[in-house]
Amino acid sequence: MNYARMVIEKEAPEEYGYDRIRYNLSESSITDQKLSDIGLSLPDLTLFYGEHRGEKELRELIAAQDDGLSPDDVLVTAGAAGALFIIATSLLSVSDHLVVVRPNYATNIETPKAIGCAISYVDLDFDEGFAIDVECVAAAVLPNTRLISVTCPHNPTGTMMSRADLDALIALAESRHCRLLVDETYRDLSYGERLPSAASLSPSAMSVSSLSKAFGIPGIRIGWLVTRDKTLQETFLAAKEQIGICGSVIDEAIAREMLKRRDAFLASLLPEMAKRRDIVQSWIDREPLVDWVRPQGGVVGFPQLNVDAGFDLDRFYARLLDEHGTYVGPGHWFEMPKRFFRVGFGWPKETELRGGLAAISAALRG
Repeated sequence: MNYARMVIEKEAPEEYGYDRIRYNLSESSITDQKLSDIGLSLPDLTLFYGEHRGEKELRELIAAQDDGLSPDDVLVTAGAAGALFIIATSLLSVSDHLVVVRPNYATNIETPKAIGCAISYVDLDFDEGFAIDVECVAAAVLPNTRLISVTCPHNPTGTMMSRADLDALIALAESRHCRLLVDETYRDLSYGERLPSAASLSPSAMSVSSLSKAFGIPGIRIGWLVTRDKTLQETFLAAKEQIGICGSVIDEAIAREMLKRRDAFLASLLPEMAKRRDIVQSWIDREPLVDWVRPQGGVVGFPQLNVDAGFDLDRFYARLLDEHGTYVGPGHWFEMPKRFFRVGFGWPKETELRGGLAAISAALRG
């Protein structure tokens, strides 16, 4: 493994310093929750080694979200990042090939790079609404392709594929004898139809999710990977056991109670996040120098700056932060041009979101 720090982590707001940022529009989750915010208190837990697959009741709650899944199909991991690491290191080697839709969450690209496998990128196009092109994905598949990697709802654009596209990708993986990985971290934050978990549709598909983004509790480090392939699940369990044996019983207890409250939590959250998305849309409608593809899920979007070739983008980002105290996720976090940036509308308070958007307009005009 040839590890290198991910740019998105080196430049994360926690590295820069939250106290130096006035309007933080770079976050990709809802507002961080306290135990009291969600009505939880810790029981008097016995701090033993937990179940290696994850607490059974927690796995039952995860599996119950989709028809055709059982608790044995679920492996609880250290966040979605842990799940992605286990999948990549279990399936990919230097002699294998990966097809990854880009832009993408950094771990979906950087861990395969560290492994040294060959990677083909299928780049999403702003002018095509960042829509996935299944034919382009199919054209990138090679005889030694082991994995096709996509996210839905997409990070950082917030777009979603259709059910027909999801079915087509699964059929592609089945016909080419490889695996489809769908990072579904934002699935509970879908503003329209919520797609079924890919893993529930085929043993060739794997689903990954967590409680970090949609539920605002990244500090407990609970995610999961789901596959109906029993042999593959056993391999993933072996990887987890060799990395850390089991998860934290404290984290899993909090996660269990959170998922018991899932429906009520989302019922109040989704209208508020839809309102935040509308705030960004109203700003963009008034701002001729910025455009975006309206997100269909999640709490991030990926606007494009409508500036000419002579516009100094580096100076813009520096001025935005230094003079206006506003932080966004620049395109290079996602191996995209600097005229793109990720804006998170779920983490800041409404007043902070409005202030940050106004600051972007001000920085654009200098």
